[in-house]
Amino acid sequence: MGPGAESVRRPGRPGVGTPSVPAEESILQRGLEAFAELGYDHASARELARRLGVSHNFINDRYGSKAAFWRAVMDHALGAQLARLPQVDSGGDDAERLRQIITGFYRAAAGTPLIGRVFVDESSRDTERLDYLYDRYIVPPLQLMTSSIERLVASGRMAPIPMDVLFFAVIPPVAGMVEGPLARRLGRPGPGSSEQLTATADALATLVVNGLLATGAPGRR
Repeated sequence: MGPGAESVRRPGRPGVGTPSVPAEESILQRGLEAFAELGYDHASARELARRLGVSHNFINDRYGSKAAFWRAVMDHALGAQLARLPQVDSGGDDAERLRQIITGFYRAAAGTPLIGRVFVDESSRDTERLDYLYDRYIVPPLQLMTSSIERLVASGRMAPIPMDVLFFAVIPPVAGMVEGPLARRLGRPGPGSSEQLTATADALATLVVNGLLATGAPGRR
């Protein structure tokens, strides 16, 4: 080892005498909190570094860019959310399968309320970030429902419905799982226990699926 080699550190590591870098899980969670509160554009590299408790060049050194850090934050939060979706019996009744998929989605969303705020902000902007969310985290759950919906429509149990209408019929009710302050103003006791959130997810899913199965609902002509 040559002179001074002991002082050489990989990018993103603190220098001698500086506080240690928080654990990766903590960094990604704090990043999610920052993006949910500030939005991507207002979450400057300096502000992110302050909230993460790291040096101003940490994000570029560790992740390459703010955009890459945002993707890492989304993968951490949404990957965990998708992993919590239950396995659904592909051979069961299609209406019940649809209910199970939507219930599982609502239950998973209850564990990551900050993601809802990010989605609201990003869905109104035509950006590469929206493409990223759409390709990785919107299309896969919709694909889980596609075959059941096609069979329900073919059997006459469900009216044909365009994909955009289906999406906005299923996704916005997730606000009932993540918007705690508003829910309490509407009469929900708080703070909600896991049992209460599960019951709310079940009730929302039943309401949505029953609405989708109302064959008199008009499709787009």
